[in-house]
Amino acid sequence: MLIYKAMYKYVDGGVHAEVLDFPGTMTCAENLPEARRLLASALVDMAETCLLLGESLPRPDFTLTHPDADIEEPIYLLLTAASRVSVTLEQAVAV
Repeated sequence: MLIYKAMYKYVDGGVHAEVLDFPGTMTCAENLPEARRLLASALVDMAETCLLLGESLPRPDFTLTHPDADIEEPIYLLLTAASRVSVTLEQAVAV
């Protein structure tokens, strides 16, 4: 499990959400619970994309902060193995 840092900012019409120490991971929603759910999903998508491209995941840095954040809190990335398996079948040749 990796622990990153999420930030939420209330804006007109909803909530902006971002993972401060995982660049590019952001979303928006009408309310905080939905923003949390969507941000968790975006974090998984970004992590899977990095791994599929052979890139390493950003190192968590809980010291990061955002001056405009209304809420900052941990967000957890749970990694699971073998999301995709490829099998090649070869015919056995009897001798």
